[in-house]
Amino acid sequence: MLITHQAFAEDSIWYQDQHAKKNDPLQTKLFALPKLTDGYQSLDAPCADQLSASAFAKPLTLAEVANASLCNNPQTSEVWASARVQAAQLGIAKSAYLPTLTDNISSNLSVLHPESATRNNPNLNLSNSLVASYLLYDFGNRNANLESARQLLLSASASQSSTVQNVLLAATVAFYQVQAKTAAVEAALQAERAGNESFKAAEARYNAGVSTPADKLQAQTAYAQLTLTRITNEGSLQTAYGNLANVMGLPANQQIRLVSNTVIPSANILSDVNLLIEQASLRRPDLIASEAQLKAAQASIDASKAAAKPTISVSMSNNLQDGSSLATSNNSTLGLTVAIPLFNGYAPTYRIRAAEATADLRAAQRDRLRLQISLDVWTAYQNLRTALESVSATEVLVASAEQSYRVALGRYKAGVGNIIDTLNAQSALASAHQQQIQAALNANITRATLAQAMGSLDHAMIQSLPSATVNALPTTNTPSID
Repeated sequence: MLITHQAFAEDSIWYQDQHAKKNDPLQTKLFALPKLTDGYQSLDAPCADQLSASAFAKPLTLAEVANASLCNNPQTSEVWASARVQAAQLGIAKSAYLPTLTDNISSNLSVLHPESATRNNPNLNLSNSLVASYLLYDFGNRNANLESARQLLLSASASQSSTVQNVLLAATVAFYQVQAKTAAVEAALQAERAGNESFKAAEARYNAGVSTPADKLQAQTAYAQLTLTRITNEGSLQTAYGNLANVMGLPANQQIRLVSNTVIPSANILSDVNLLIEQASLRRPDLIASEAQLKAAQASIDASKAAAKPTISVSMSNNLQDGSSLATSNNSTLGLTVAIPLFNGYAPTYRIRAAEATADLRAAQRDRLRLQISLDVWTAYQNLRTALESVSATEVLVASAEQSYRVALGRYKAGVGNIIDTLNAQSALASAHQQQIQAALNANITRATLAQAMGSLDHAMIQSLPSATVNALPTTNTPSID
């Protein structure tokens, strides 16, 4: 029978609770890593309250949707677990600086045939061997591995922030998509009512004998098309609600109500785009993670080189033997070991080459990401400028389209206009409303996209967006159509 006890193994005296801080003796901050770092979540909305029934009893603001998404979306849990894995790897790297202690206990029971006159039968023998060893010098291998683990933990932490910002952006886009689809349904209802009014006017003129059947049929066709558009928009709204629930980490059929968006997007533009690009190069968490991965790869080169050099270790051991068939003995030894790797099939050479190539790869990825960040900021900035200018333009467009439709319909009812002009004005009004809705959607989304491109999409940024905190009339994923 061989019994080997390993320190810090699960179910041992060293490992009792996976969440206990005393199980982090090397101070890796394994249990101090927050699931959501400061600044991303509202302090008055803890995750424990996010899935309660009362949380969905009232219309949700954008800030509440963002908080729920961060708490419930599996992506945040996944990246948090990855950071904790890397923190544990840092502990493994630190443990190389500590001595190792192993206690081997063995016992055997022997039965002799024929029996011996000088030994008991059966006879029991016991052996205990206690061995301690410590690595004195390894030409910097442990230091390089520790630095690599530290940089990878920094990369994991930065990647966590990057993922959190991606979830925030997805929640913002999904929120405003629902807002836009709701507005589209309302605009389609207005257009349908206008189409019905035009149809009734054409029918009345036909019944009075002052218009042709073609006028009535054209108006009826336009009305039916507007009804179909309204039905399509209602389906798109339900899809948008399902997508929002998914981003929030909820089943797609979860009933959600949102505050209505009654705020016109601000038309002010941010500062110089060159300054924004410069700020993004310092704040983007994925670039910080890439830089850390490069430093970790460079440390791995040093570790690979040191691994091919000699090591110096000291060891102590005590061996105790006792039993009915053996004379009792107790031996202690102290030794110094120098291990010199002479030949290992050229494996060290290729490990070093692989580490150097990995460092080159990480450097190229870092440079590519830096270029992509400048493009992300530039594109988001230009999209925001376009969206804000479009908001102002669509206000004028809707006002003129409404006036044109009223004039055309009035002329037709008075008998001095034709049905073609009326239907064209009606179609132009419906198109203007859709363009206004899309412009407002783009303005809100591109603001959040620019913040994410700069690495500054956090709770404070979410609070500055329309419908972030102000409760208004609710919109629901089961709208009634009158």
